[in-house]
Amino acid sequence: MSRLEAHQVSAVLRRGATARRNDGQPPRFARGDRIRVLNRHPYGHTRMPRYVRGCCGIVDRDHGLFVLPDSNAQGLGECPQHVYSVRFTGVELWGSEAPAADRIYVDLWDCYLTAEPDATGE
Repeated sequence: MSRLEAHQVSAVLRRGATARRNDGQPPRFARGDRIRVLNRHPYGHTRMPRYVRGCCGIVDRDHGLFVLPDSNAQGLGECPQHVYSVRFTGVELWGSEAPAADRIYVDLWDCYLTAEPDATGE
């Protein structure tokens, strides 16, 4: 999809549009892979929640390719990437006082993640 002009918004909202893309790009991570969320603090728009930055988790599923909102919001192009549902423990996110059984799932774009073979996960 090309850049959306103001006069087009009403029509797009009526018919609906998807941010899913199908360019055949293979996923970098698979279910069960241990990852770490990068500890970045980008200027401008991001969908990377602060509370997961620097934390380790486990990929639960790959949702497929989607437009990267960070670049698209800045007019830098769609930059389609895989979006993964990543499972974190409450202890990993909030410390030892969090209930040990808590699991939190966060959808994260590929560029937010790095492989973490030594992560404790669960």
